[in-house]
Amino acid sequence: MWWAQKTYSRRIRTLGTIVLLLVTAYSVRGNIILPKAPDLSAKGYILMDAASGRVLVESNADESLPPASLTKVMTGYVVAAELETGRINLEDEVPISVNAWRTQGSKMFIQEGTTVTLSDLLMGVVVQSGNDASVAIAEFLAGDEHAFADVMNQHAITIGMTSTNFLNSTGLPEAGHFTSARDMAVLTRELIHRFPEHYATYAEREFTFDGIRQPNRNRLLWRDRTVDGVKTGYTLAAGYCLVASAKRDDMRLVSVVMGATSDEVRTRETQKLLQYGFRYFETRGLYSPDEPVIDARVYFGTNDNVPIGVLNPVHVTFPRGHYDDLDVEIDMPKQLEAPLEKGLEVGSLRVLMEDEYLLQTPLVTQRNIDEAGIFDRLFDAVYLFLAGLIE
Repeated sequence: MWWAQKTYSRRIRTLGTIVLLLVTAYSVRGNIILPKAPDLSAKGYILMDAASGRVLVESNADESLPPASLTKVMTGYVVAAELETGRINLEDEVPISVNAWRTQGSKMFIQEGTTVTLSDLLMGVVVQSGNDASVAIAEFLAGDEHAFADVMNQHAITIGMTSTNFLNSTGLPEAGHFTSARDMAVLTRELIHRFPEHYATYAEREFTFDGIRQPNRNRLLWRDRTVDGVKTGYTLAAGYCLVASAKRDDMRLVSVVMGATSDEVRTRETQKLLQYGFRYFETRGLYSPDEPVIDARVYFGTNDNVPIGVLNPVHVTFPRGHYDDLDVEIDMPKQLEAPLEKGLEVGSLRVLMEDEYLLQTPLVTQRNIDEAGIFDRLFDAVYLFLAGLIE
């Protein structure tokens, strides 16, 4: 109908828990001054907020680069996903093949012909960066490493990794095996949110297997108490790489540095990123799926109003100290008509600051609204007709 095609836009000023609806345009108040983002000595890097997904710093973030042992973040992710389905268990005994035992590079030092629990192998991958453990897991889950790499790539596509192609579970050099700094940040963010129990293992500083104790290669676990992950990597082709995550107060950041020239450089440059992000930015939660953003008028329904809200928690990252400069725009149809099903997308919400859009998310109905009886519908039709004459 003609009235269903019109839209309106409202802006909401967030002041603590008070929400004010504004119909007129807002005015920019003051300038936001930030120092220049750090320029790192690396081939590609990125800094992302884990809650909002906002990128705070990036350089060559989409360039395809060899990931070395950063690959094992996806190896662990696949294991966590399989555990979630119930198809495997951490107590499963995994047979160790000659192929896994002979794998070159960093090792957990498993022995062919034996069995090792999946739990121990996973710790060998996460903490000790064992290539042998990675191959053993790949063979256990998929039969061989090639098939496991196909599973890795399917997960990569599902979570939005657009510049990645895995050919093995270890990160050992292989033509056509690559990822990007952005994709690694996307993967790490998904890992943290979806599998928090598995992610907790990345904070372990050491792991002992068969009497051999090995430390975690992530030196930031000792240098910064707020860092609780994630993974280092090195090959001659990839250089020195590091995915890190740290949480300070209610803010968590994910950094990725790829192609640094030494272990010390990748650690130092990661520290620069994290320090910049925590010092000059903050993240706040604005809306929860459990609470309505607005109550919208409904016509021809058994109820006059329907609560409208967000599907997922809305977090926004912005320059520190500028919370009161946030604005929210809501776009909704001028009229909503019953029947309405819960979860129906009916509009959008955008958060902006000084004309820069920080995020956009759908708005959905939070309850069902059934169609009213004929007399109530007739009353609403007359009301809308008369309202249209006045406009």
